[in-house]
Amino acid sequence: MRLPVVIRRLRRPNVGAGPLAACLFLAVLALVAGLVWAGMARAGTSDVYEVRDVAVDVTAETAAQAREQALVQGEYMAFQRLLHRLTLLADRNRLPVLGREAISTLVTDFSVAREKTSRVRYIASLTYHFKKGHVRRLLTDHGLSFAETMSKPVLVLPVYQAAGALLLWDDPNPWRDAWSTGSETSGLVPLVPPLGDLADVADIGAEQAVKGDAQRLAAIARRYGAGSTMVAQCILHTGRAPGVSELEVHVTRYGTVLEDQTVVMSYVGHGEESLADLLRRAVVHLVSQVKDNWKRDNLLRFADQAVVPVSVPIDNLKGWLTVRQRLAGVAVIRRA
Repeated sequence: MRLPVVIRRLRRPNVGAGPLAACLFLAVLALVAGLVWAGMARAGTSDVYEVRDVAVDVTAETAAQAREQALVQGEYMAFQRLLHRLTLLADRNRLPVLGREAISTLVTDFSVAREKTSRVRYIASLTYHFKKGHVRRLLTDHGLSFAETMSKPVLVLPVYQAAGALLLWDDPNPWRDAWSTGSETSGLVPLVPPLGDLADVADIGAEQAVKGDAQRLAAIARRYGAGSTMVAQCILHTGRAPGVSELEVHVTRYGTVLEDQTVVMSYVGHGEESLADLLRRAVVHLVSQVKDNWKRDNLLRFADQAVVPVSVPIDNLKGWLTVRQRLAGVAVIRRA
């Protein structure tokens, strides 16, 4: 549930010049334990209950049948993606299993893009909007913890170390390639891989990224509109076992309100797994861990309430409407 944000205009003190200059005092009621206003302020306001780019490709006896089957398939895929977006990894085995009709009742609307049809085939990219209140009740009834707060985008700088050489923008960089295909910009924590263009090269180098050059990290994050930067240094170890690759990955997040911390993880190739597949597997795992950690820090708590007094300077009606819109987009706020 949205944390109660009851907005009361308590006073209009005489600040600033002109009749519209005022300081709005808000009493914000939040239903979350350990609420941190700074965390709320940095969160985005994207529609968490919108699932975009659901690709369908179905062949049937007729184009009409193929389209009908594709819409059913797309609706199911979108619902599963939404559940994974909101809930923790530890709860994947406890997610509700619903039939076609039950899922349809949770959908507000959907749209179709890049639609192609033949006599027996249907291809399209679908976008679904789900009913926030209904999905919340479903998860709550199943005893599932979930989060809705969006993080600002996180820029990922993939530094690859092999045979003693540090690579970031140089080619080949298979670690950067893995992030370009394995990360995703949707979900509660949009992870953005860099373009690797001349502007990126001018902003920061591999050694500067590994050393955590604050000024250069802040500069490239600002240019990408990211709230923070994550340096993922991947060290390739070979020769420990014949034909087996091993990765040692150091992940450090810069630009957050928390103190910079480095997490070290290891990945070992198995069977006939190629180095490219091992790198992609490491990226998928790291992405899931980053998103899961964010969700744990932003779980909605319905049992506890907290009231936060906030002073917001406003100059006109547009400013006031903007404040209301942004408050409405913060999941932990119930009313104001």
